[in-house]
Amino acid sequence: MSQWLAQVIERAGNVDDWLASARSKALAELKQKEWPGRRTEAWRYTSLHKVADLNLATTSKETTAEAPQVEGLNSIDLVFVDGRLTSDMTNLVLPEGVTIASLDTKNDAAEYLFGQVKPQHHLFGLVNDVLAQQGVVIDIAPNANVEQPIRIVNFASDGVESHQRSLVRVGEGAKAVIIEHGVGNGHSLNTAFAEYDIADKAALEHYRLALHEGEAIHVGGSHFRLHNESKLNSTLVGYGSQLTRLDVDIEHAGEHAFAKFNNIYLLAPKEHFDLHSTIEHAQPNGTTAENARGIIGDKAKAVFNGRIHIHRHAQKTLAELNNRNLLLTRGAQINTKPELEIYADDVQCAHGATVAEIDEEALYYMLTRGIDKQQALVMLNFGFVQELLFQMPNRALADWLQPILKQRFERMMEQQ
Repeated sequence: MSQWLAQVIERAGNVDDWLASARSKALAELKQKEWPGRRTEAWRYTSLHKVADLNLATTSKETTAEAPQVEGLNSIDLVFVDGRLTSDMTNLVLPEGVTIASLDTKNDAAEYLFGQVKPQHHLFGLVNDVLAQQGVVIDIAPNANVEQPIRIVNFASDGVESHQRSLVRVGEGAKAVIIEHGVGNGHSLNTAFAEYDIADKAALEHYRLALHEGEAIHVGGSHFRLHNESKLNSTLVGYGSQLTRLDVDIEHAGEHAFAKFNNIYLLAPKEHFDLHSTIEHAQPNGTTAENARGIIGDKAKAVFNGRIHIHRHAQKTLAELNNRNLLLTRGAQINTKPELEIYADDVQCAHGATVAEIDEEALYYMLTRGIDKQQALVMLNFGFVQELLFQMPNRALADWLQPILKQRFERMMEQQ
């Protein structure tokens, strides 16, 4: 056991709130977990030695922060600073059918969701279970059509360890837009996990922005349970930072459920980004389309592990998984592992992965026609990431992200 994990277990013993029963169960499981090493398959390409002896403050001096402005987004913002909710919930003007509560207050939605959607296979997920004392519970009433996005902003400050939790229930026939927006660049450790239960014929438009940079360490996950004829359209955009690890789990628990999951990652020098996705098709007639595209520069390292599991009962499933990567240098690295595990016999499934370098012939062609090299590289290589941005339903968010990602890509090219 690492020094850090021993401290976590000691601190967890002092947490006493209305979720004590669930936390006690998670703590018992956490005590049985081994510290992940190179022989642990899920962490094979991601070293945790920078976490093992970490000793950061567990309280923060920061009490407020302004959510990043996104022109035209008009979102309801819930702002967390180092795991503490700083938004004044009493002043929120909520659309009809929306209820928002703090996790530290007992309510039936939190009781229904906490620990029920997120698989208990992740050591850091268990750490979040036992230490995330503050969080948000969002309950969308049946048949509510909530067009205004709800944004959960999670700041991680320099020198602080923090844990944040989100629970979302989308009622039958309802529609909602949720954005998880993480930010941090100091020497910090932040875990942020979210659980979503999407009822029959409900639809969720979801975004996760893991825009941590520099010395930040961020570990988190978004976990979804889809019921009959429900729909999920999710986009994940991530940087690498010192260490970023994200897990996304989508469970088709009902028939005729639909899930679209796009993800983009851009890694600057020496950054590390690790994405694990698991799609469980447990019922018939489900559809999944997952597209992951990454650009890795200098000596950055990316890990992609995508798994689609078709259960024996899940006949008529349509599922596709694709991971494409562009390496800007010979020092950049991607370990990609798309997996299909199929037990039903009447399904249509496909998966694939590509790793490519800059097309020198195409670049030469553009240079000979007088196009500046930097501009030519952007035109040639940023396009396949941009394609996923164009697919985002929320145009305000896509228009805000596009220049940010383009500038980051241009900086990555200059650093080669």
